Parts: sequence; C-alpha cells; structure tokens
Amino acid sequence: MNKKLPPLNSLRVFESAARHLSFTKAAEELYVTQAAVSHQIKSLEEFLGIKLFLRRNRSLLLTDEGQNYFFDIKDVFTFIQDATNKLLERSEKGALTISLPPSFAIQWLVPRLTDFHLQQPDIDVRIKAVDKYEGSLLDDVDVAIYYGKGLWPGLRADKLYQEFLIPLCAPSLIHNGHAFQSLDDLQQHTLLHDESRKDWQKFAKEYELELENVNYGPIFSHSTMVLQAAALGQGIALGNNVLAQPEVDAGRLVAPFDKVLMTDNAFYLVCHETQAHTGRIATFRHWMLNRARQEQEVILDEGIAVD
Repeated sequence: MNKKLPPLNSLRVFESAARHLSFTKAAEELYVTQAAVSHQIKSLEEFLGIKLFLRRNRSLLLTDEGQNYFFDIKDVFTFIQDATNKLLERSEKGALTISLPPSFAIQWLVPRLTDFHLQQPDIDVRIKAVDKYEGSLLDDVDVAIYYGKGLWPGLRADKLYQEFLIPLCAPSLIHNGHAFQSLDDLQQHTLLHDESRKDWQKFAKEYELELENVNYGPIFSHSTMVLQAAALGQGIALGNNVLAQPEVDAGRLVAPFDKVLMTDNAFYLVCHETQAHTGRIATFRHWMLNRARQEQEVILDEGIAVD
C-alpha cells in the first residue's frame, strides 16, 4: 500500500500524549491548548481510520493499536532530535570563510585572529581578500566585511567602524625642519591619494583651503600602499582611522594636525539575515562586534596624538 505519511504535527502530538497518557501534559509540553491536542489526535485517528485512545474513569489509555503504534514511532523523534543536535554542533565548528578588502584583512583582522583561535579552536578561518564586491554574498562565503553606507538589500549589515580620515605623515617630515604651523603648509608637500583624489579635495573644501596640489600626487589602489608610502616619507596621506591605527601605534606615522574629515562610509560585518544567530557565523559575529566595539571606544577616547 502506497499511502502518504500522516500529518507530522498530529504525529508529534500523539507521541507526547501517548508518552504522558495525558492530553493536559501533552498540551503543556507542546505549548498548545488541550483542545488543540484533542483536535490533532482526532485528525490522526481519522487519517488512520483507527482509534488510538480510550477514556476510562478520568484516565487516558492507549488502545492495542495505539500502543503498538506508539512503540513503533516513539524513537523517530529521538532520532530527529539527535540528528538536529549533531547538525547544530557541526555548524558551530568547521571552516568559516570570510571575504573582505585586503587592507582591512592586513591591518585589522589578521593581527587579531590569534585571539579568535584561542577562544574558538574548533573553527578554521579562511580569509578571502577581494578588491571589489557586488553587494551580495557568494555561495562559498559565510561572512564578509563591506565598506560603504550599509545599503545592501537582503543582507544583515552590522556597523563595525565609522570612517574618519586623518592627515598622516612620517615623523621625519616633522623632525627634519618641516614642522607644520597651519593647514596651509600642506601646500608644500606631496599629497598621497587612495584610489582617487576626491578625499583630499573634500578635505580642502571642508577647511576652506586653496591647495593646488590636491589635483596632483601619486594614486594608490590599496589603502595599505598609501600608508606605507606615507611611512616612507613620500608625502602626506589621508589615513582611515582604523587602517592607520597600527602604523600610528608603531610610531611609523604621526598626525601633524588635529583635523579630520568625517565621511558617510563605514566598515560593516555582513551575513545572511537567516544565519546571523546560528552556528559558527553567530560565534564569529559575536566576537567581531565585541572587539570592534571595545576598540572603537578606546580610539574615540584616546584619539590619535598630534605630534
């Protein structure tokens, strides 16, 4: 006989009621009303064409057919629960693929991976550096770091760091008789540009500076290149507050002014909405958001010292 499966919800209710021999206890366990339990049992009996329960003197008994059926199916739900637990345990371990810009990987994530590995030794992190992204996660990517305004439909985007840009240069530019007296002194130096000259142009406009050199100077395709060129004394860069922090902490870059350029962009941790709270993605997300929040508080509190 090729008969379809019984209603699985009714079957789950039957298993609970048969195990407790009580509609009331089954209702409490399943967080439904007793009337709902009765309705599901009636539906199952009608589907099977067999009476499963008998009421005797305010007690609930299984019929012979009901008892045999219960013994045959009771382990099925245990197997399902065990399989589900194993699946969830596996999802909390294994490999986690992260897609992110190379500069953020080098300057922020990679130096902090030791901390994550110490806390989560069962999760293997795979770093996938990408120069451009399309605003959607590829099938082989679990989470990503995006740079922008946070507008990626269908994705969960948690802000990590709001961006502000800081004029930065090598200490030698200041210590070798080139001390900066005002922002106008920028005119005497080479300005280093990250992807385009728009940032320095915005900086000049923000502070009402007439700097002809905003339209000149080398352009680099990655932020780390700009920072390295500045550290080597090749000019002055507008450094991202997060990406530049390691160079400042190491003394390779200093801020000659206490001026910054605020932008509308930020770094975001991105994943699928349905996966944000499950398995290893949730574990990594929780760790990263906590680290970013703690470090952002320190950065905003201490700032970058002006030489």
